[in-house]
Amino acid sequence: MKKIMGALLGCMVLQQGMSQDNPVISVNIDLSRKAQTIHNFAASDAWSCQFTGTWPDSKRNQLADWLFSSDTTANGQPKGIGLSMWRFNIGAGSTEQGDDSGIRDEWRRAACFLGADHQYHWQQPVGQIWFLNAAKARGVRQFLGFVNSPPVAFTRNGKAFASHGECNLSPEQYPAVANFLKDVVLGIKQVTGITLDFVSPVNEPQWDWSDGGQEGCPYNNEQIYGLVKAVGQTFHQHQLSTQILITEAGKLNYLYAGEDKPAKGTQVAAFFDPQRSTYLGNCPNIYRAVAGHSYFTTSPRDTAVAIRQRLHTALKGIPFWQSEYCILGDNAGEMNGSKVDLGMDAALYLARVIHTDLTVANASAWQWWLAISPYDYKDGLIYIDKNKVDGQIHDTKMLWVLGNYSRFVRPAAQRVTAQLTGARAIKDIYLSAYKNTDNTLAMVVVNSSASAANIEIHGKGIPGGSMRSYTTNNEGNLQPGNVNGRTMVVPARSVVTITQQLK
Repeated sequence: MKKIMGALLGCMVLQQGMSQDNPVISVNIDLSRKAQTIHNFAASDAWSCQFTGTWPDSKRNQLADWLFSSDTTANGQPKGIGLSMWRFNIGAGSTEQGDDSGIRDEWRRAACFLGADHQYHWQQPVGQIWFLNAAKARGVRQFLGFVNSPPVAFTRNGKAFASHGECNLSPEQYPAVANFLKDVVLGIKQVTGITLDFVSPVNEPQWDWSDGGQEGCPYNNEQIYGLVKAVGQTFHQHQLSTQILITEAGKLNYLYAGEDKPAKGTQVAAFFDPQRSTYLGNCPNIYRAVAGHSYFTTSPRDTAVAIRQRLHTALKGIPFWQSEYCILGDNAGEMNGSKVDLGMDAALYLARVIHTDLTVANASAWQWWLAISPYDYKDGLIYIDKNKVDGQIHDTKMLWVLGNYSRFVRPAAQRVTAQLTGARAIKDIYLSAYKNTDNTLAMVVVNSSASAANIEIHGKGIPGGSMRSYTTNNEGNLQPGNVNGRTMVVPARSVVTITQQLK
């Protein structure tokens, strides 16, 4: 049976038994039928960059090249995945508190620009500042600062995590936090020349953040409204161009439903329905989009699709950013988040998540959690030794599979319809297509099956031949190749990006 998920949205999934003759799958690209505009692909500097940014030059530059570079070698091999945005962790000061912070793992603490002496120290997170500059030097043009907890100088309990699941910020401190964020925007510009395009003042507000596992602060919708209004007014008063991104929901369901936390859910309507008391659509400097995290909603596939369809309906045209993801939990038995996986199993699962977010939820941005991880978990694009001064570095297939999207689907690209026909014996093929502003077409094909697939590309305005392919599989990472004619073979268990200059 053939299943077409939103042909107009350019999403096609074929699930059938595999035959031995690898029949041709015909792909019809309709450049005139457009879906969302892509804003960026990103990852965050939490938490390892505070250390790896001070590692030996050869190591830290290789890390930065893998993440940010859009350069190629002489034979056309990409040097990196060309992330188009970098997420900067605006720390709350648990690093300075040391063991007294209550955060057990030193690597999960974060330094604050605002010191205990009530003075700003703009070079304080020196490793993070190095990565900001490294991203800028390699062509990254979008930057976001995110806040897990307000500075400890302003929290109720003087810590960077909450007590008893209660919001750790009193309303009286909203103006102080707003002023702090204004100062951070100006301070980062002072030391790097970078103006943060976005500030995200709350993160996963639905969770309790009371166990000392990391910096964090819970909020209900009314508290978010109060804080964001204060930040918006302060940014506007000081003529900052930086926009405010909300709400970084802990899972996508909370954007359209109350579920088990009604005061913290239904956030699309809460903040963008003009009839609601918490309406933020007219708040100065608000970015008219909603952000949520894809955790706990990616398996099984039917459930993942249903959740994203409900979200897409609830958005009513408001852009959606998938602003944080790594592989957590057991995912209905499909992929366990425990243990590092440098290979294609985790990468193919990730590719399916990205595809579904982009083609069903119509995500305008897709952002990974830890760019660099020291943990035995599927939370990093790159893995390192847990050593503050030096260590080994390891890239992953998850890094390069994200690169199949981020390196070739550039900011302001538009997703276009890609309809697949003629395949009666292909399983687990996912394809989406994007038109970039330089009039290039990028098609990303995910083949999760154990057999190769033949893809034949057609469409008005799609010239035959002169295509390039970039394959990530067990044998290579964005391995370049030429495609002669309109047909190419997508290897088993691979992700392939096909690029072409349009007429």
